[in-house]
Amino acid sequence: MMASRDLKSKRVGVLMGGLSREREISLRSGRNCLAALERLGYDAVAVDVGRDVAAVLEREGIEVAFLALHGKFGEDGRIQGLLDILGIPYTGSGVLASAIGMNKAFSKKIASFYDIPTPAFSLIDCHGDIASACDPDRLRIRMPVMVKPCEEGSSLGVTKVDESDGIEPVVRGLCEEYGQVIVEEFVAGDEVTVGLLEGEDGFLELPVLQLVPRESEFYDFKAKYSEGMTEFILPARIPAVTADRCQELARAIHRAIGCRGFSRVDFMIDAGGVPWFTEINTLPGMTDTSDLPAQAREAGMSYDELVEVMLGSAVPRQARAPR
Repeated sequence: MMASRDLKSKRVGVLMGGLSREREISLRSGRNCLAALERLGYDAVAVDVGRDVAAVLEREGIEVAFLALHGKFGEDGRIQGLLDILGIPYTGSGVLASAIGMNKAFSKKIASFYDIPTPAFSLIDCHGDIASACDPDRLRIRMPVMVKPCEEGSSLGVTKVDESDGIEPVVRGLCEEYGQVIVEEFVAGDEVTVGLLEGEDGFLELPVLQLVPRESEFYDFKAKYSEGMTEFILPARIPAVTADRCQELARAIHRAIGCRGFSRVDFMIDAGGVPWFTEINTLPGMTDTSDLPAQAREAGMSYDELVEVMLGSAVPRQARAPR
């Protein structure tokens, strides 16, 4: 971790906005983080990421990047690769971990390899025979199912399908809209998320957050970003042994993927108390209704303190292109 005193003399660019479908959410996260850094006395400026971002970073004299980007081009390793080339340290995970974390199929495959329970799924080739791929006998996944874009965040496009004859039309629609799609077995139970923060001496303890949407059947885009649409239960109303298991599995997938600094890991807990990994977020939301700030607040950490811990993850990567 880079000490805050070392960063006080650096010009920090808060990268926000971007080119993804989550642009508006990213702007909300970024503005909050920028305000926190300014309150803390950092020399911080907003950088609205467009295709000219490299030129903007040079023009603004950015020495450290605080990433408040969400979705494609920001959370999937692409901006991380550019920053590596430019020699600018940045917060959070590197290129490979970001790319894997953004891809639900790859992150679930890694989870399976490390014996981390994750719901059965099938990756649909949107350029292949979709009808055949959606055939229940070929899928071999119990109904109901969740159909999800493979590389989108904020629950964009996520759809619950209760009958097998409803899978194909949903898949076709998501393929046209988003590209790669996964069909995943639905796990009925409690939806929880684990926030992870790396400190100098290991992970900082944050409580498990239970999410109970007030109108939606699951924690969808509207439930995530509309104030009052979700009940946050902190700490989660689950047995202590289950909460400990969620924490353990979250740390395991964070390490297995190679994440750095912070992440947020989502689980469904079935009727038997087994946590099932569904996805990892390498750049968690930092809006007024986001999960990670709520978990930090419950642990006694202010929003500004959380942002400063996250900023400390902006250590120079070992691999550095010549300048």
